[in-house]
Amino acid sequence: MGKRILLVGATGLVGQGVQRVLLESDLVEAVSVLARRPPASPDPRVQVLLADGFSTQALATLDLRRHDACLYCAGPLPVGMSEAAYREATVATLQRVLAAYAGANPDGFVAYISGKGADPGSALMPLRVKGEAEQVVARCGLAFTCLRPGIVRPVLGEVSPHRLRRGLYALGDPLLALLGGTGPRVFTTTAAIGHCLLRLVQATGPRPAVIDNADIAAGGG
Repeated sequence: MGKRILLVGATGLVGQGVQRVLLESDLVEAVSVLARRPPASPDPRVQVLLADGFSTQALATLDLRRHDACLYCAGPLPVGMSEAAYREATVATLQRVLAAYAGANPDGFVAYISGKGADPGSALMPLRVKGEAEQVVARCGLAFTCLRPGIVRPVLGEVSPHRLRRGLYALGDPLLALLGGTGPRVFTTTAAIGHCLLRLVQATGPRPAVIDNADIAAGGG
């Protein structure tokens, strides 16, 4: 039997790539996308689970059972956000989703897409909040891994939902392609993240708690 995956953040740049990798794998039986609103063009192979605002009440109405793993790729850009707003969108939302998933799948696995340099003691607000989010993952009671990618290059046809980012990726892609081969500690791709997650889902032994950017292509080991 293939794996059944709950994917959070499928509309984001990383989430789009992860979904594509999952759907192209014979190792995956089903993908359920947890979303706040219906996607514009849902893939017919994907079950969409709607939870308005990812509130506790909305999540409680969903049947999240029988999912081998929860791949959490969601997270807003911190540009223009206060620390309180970014913490609510990053840490509190993650906490609610993981509580619902863990309650339905006590033997499940969680992978969280964090960020390079995440540290709850960081002087930089986004890295501090990401570090707090990693602490939430570590306390969820499930097997887990936090991935800390650096600069992610879209290579599977993904389109960023953020207009500014779309323009920057279009202009900078040749440079990212060049730097990607020379800076493995900083640069990675959506494909590398997707395949790393797929290997983690399939793993039968202990998984690393953290996988840094340089190890994402190797699945952490």
